[in-house]
Amino acid sequence: MFFRGTLLQSNRRSGAAAFAGMTAGMACTLLAACGPDFQKPAAPDVTRFTPEPLAHDLAGSGKAGGPQHFVEGLDIPGQWWETFHSRALNDLIEDSLKHNADLQAAQAALRVAHETAEAQKGAFYPQVSGNYNGFRQKVAGEVSPPGVTPSDFFSLHTFEVDVSYAPDVFGLVQKQVESAEAQSDAQRFQLEATYLTLTSNVVLAAIQEASLRSQIASTEKIIAIESDLLKLLQTQKGLGQVATADVLVQEAALAQSQQTLPPLQKQLAQQRDLLTALAGRFPSDEVAEKFTLDSLRLPRDLPVSLPSKTVEHRPDVQAAEANMHSASAAIGVAIANRLPVINLTANGGTSASAFSQIFQPPTYAWTVAGSVSETIFDGFSLYHKQRAAEAAYEQADAQYRSTVITAFQNVADTLRALQADARGLQAAVKAEDAALKSLDIVRKQAQLGQVNSLAILNAQQTYLQSLLTRAQAQANRYSDTAALFQALGGGWWNRTDVIASTAPCRSPLFTLPTDPCF
Repeated sequence: MFFRGTLLQSNRRSGAAAFAGMTAGMACTLLAACGPDFQKPAAPDVTRFTPEPLAHDLAGSGKAGGPQHFVEGLDIPGQWWETFHSRALNDLIEDSLKHNADLQAAQAALRVAHETAEAQKGAFYPQVSGNYNGFRQKVAGEVSPPGVTPSDFFSLHTFEVDVSYAPDVFGLVQKQVESAEAQSDAQRFQLEATYLTLTSNVVLAAIQEASLRSQIASTEKIIAIESDLLKLLQTQKGLGQVATADVLVQEAALAQSQQTLPPLQKQLAQQRDLLTALAGRFPSDEVAEKFTLDSLRLPRDLPVSLPSKTVEHRPDVQAAEANMHSASAAIGVAIANRLPVINLTANGGTSASAFSQIFQPPTYAWTVAGSVSETIFDGFSLYHKQRAAEAAYEQADAQYRSTVITAFQNVADTLRALQADARGLQAAVKAEDAALKSLDIVRKQAQLGQVNSLAILNAQQTYLQSLLTRAQAQANRYSDTAALFQALGGGWWNRTDVIASTAPCRSPLFTLPTDPCF
């Protein structure tokens, strides 16, 4: 069951009641900001991700991958990819984090949101401006009566300081700042989501490259076996032991196997391009790191966070919550816009015909003024803007709940996938072993002329398919392990490449020595 974020005050009015909204609003906001106080949504009341209890042990498959164990409550390291124990993978991710343009764009977007929120706070303070005006004028002599102007030239120097201040009586500025800060928080978690997506994509791309290399090696292996069998059949044909048809069948089988190799090589080349692009490079500047399944170690202990922790740790869920907070504050802005606006102004300055006299007391002048303005009738525009803000909050609330459900679905999918992967890999390894034994027997029988070409063809095709299936099943286990780390949030709260969350701007950007926040 979900608990929605609540609006503590109901501000909906209809029809002519909008006119009375100002009085009611003033009564409830003289000592506090207008609008609702945002309440953090409670975590869903669920205790597990799947209907049935989770089996904690996943069986291994010998050299193709050892056993894995689900560990409830196990924390995720900030650099979770290091659990694969691949130096090449660590180096490639480090390079990608430094040069990936999407991540740099997300960092810049956070700086924009942070500075926008800081700029909004300026409305809390008086605005002070100063100006100086000076001019010199020549007066036409025949226009002025004799003796009125002692000189044909006239000068005036004026210096003024203007101070204006709009007291935040009804919390308009406070809610604007609250909304801007919530948007900054949302952008902060968008950056974390970009960071997690980038690191996960690099890991998954590396695993896919390793899988393709294994499939290519398996295909080349079966091509070599089929070539040897073709030579054997050609020799036997020359001795009159087999028919020409048997040789042609083997030639066709060899050609079919050779035909499967170029598509795999094309996929590998494109996968290398993907890794290079993720590292922020052009295709011509290909990354040096190469990956095989043997170079990656399958993590043994798999974290399974509590559902309540998953809500706290998923960047997309936290970003959705921040959007709810911003929408909640926008309601307060809409309410405050319907209330009176108070302006206080002060002006002080001096004016003299000679610059040397500009600061003498007789030249001083000042003005102090105050004003209150209120919209009397606007065709209910402000009222409907408030209703729109309330509807926007309901929309953000629904989007938050949808994001949480999707997050739990992601975790459940990966848990089930890992369980299926373990069983699938075990079956694939057994099938490969059986297919190899069958092919060895058929090859020996072929050498003795005791088997027909159809049996040879079937044994070859079965073994090739078992090799490819085993490689894909092994890669799936690695990929779904990485997907679990991603689904649980990726451990961004344990990262060591960012400044502490207690820093003034609470920004997750990489630490730069010249800026306390960025």
